[in-house]
Formats: sequence, C-alpha cells, structure tokens
Amino acid sequence: MSNNERRVRFANDEILAKGNLDLVDEIFATDYALHAGGKKHKGPAFVRRFVGQLRSAIPNLRVVDVAFLSQAGDTIVWQRTLSGTHKAELKGIPPSGKKVKWADMVVTRFDGDKIAEEWAVSELAGELLLKLPQT
Repeated sequence: MSNNERRVRFANDEILAKGNLDLVDEIFATDYALHAGGKKHKGPAFVRRFVGQLRSAIPNLRVVDVAFLSQAGDTIVWQRTLSGTHKAELKGIPPSGKKVKWADMVVTRFDGDKIAEEWAVSELAGELLLKLPQT
C-alpha cells in the first residue's frame, strides 16, 4: 500500500468514521479544493463543516469499504462505500429514519503528504431521496 493510499484510508477512518475533526489540518492542505456537483468548495474549514453536517444527519456513519482503483504520480483514484441511519435533515432532505448505503467515487491529488484537491461524485443525495416516504 502506498503512502497516499494510507493517508486516504486514515482520513476516512479518523475523520469520517470517528469524527476526529482535529486531524483535518494535518491531512488537508490549507488551499484544499473539492470539485463536486458543478461547484468548487475550498479549505479545511469546508471539510470540517461538511463532515459535521454529515455526521449530525447520519450519527452512526460507517466506512464500509475503501477501494483503490488507480494511482499515477501524486494522484489516486478510489471509491468508498459508506452506511448509516438518516436521523436528521441534510441539505434540505428530511430524515427518513432508514438505513442508507452509498458510494462515492473520488480522484485525489496530493501535494506532499497533504490532500490538495479532489473531484468527487456521490450517490448520497439519491440514496437519501429514495428512502423518503412515497406520496
């Protein structure tokens, strides 16, 4: 396993699964950028805010799997599978109280040992909407 793979796994285990937000500055570059959903989000403060919102909405959040698909130079392509129970509103989607499981596909670029930039596609919103009661 490469150092970059170890850093990605560590970030998922510590920050997402355990909610250890004190490690965000150690793992993400100060000029970190995330490209997702046609938007660009910047900085470690965004990571802390997003993880806080996600863990509030899905308090039993669990990293089911992290699979590494490709690596070239300072860039790694990987997929994670996450699960938990949707207990509170998230980005306008009301809680369903149901268990959700989804995948994120991520391309991560490192600058030294820090995550500098990522491009992500997530199934989360679709999974949350599918669990809502049908009217």
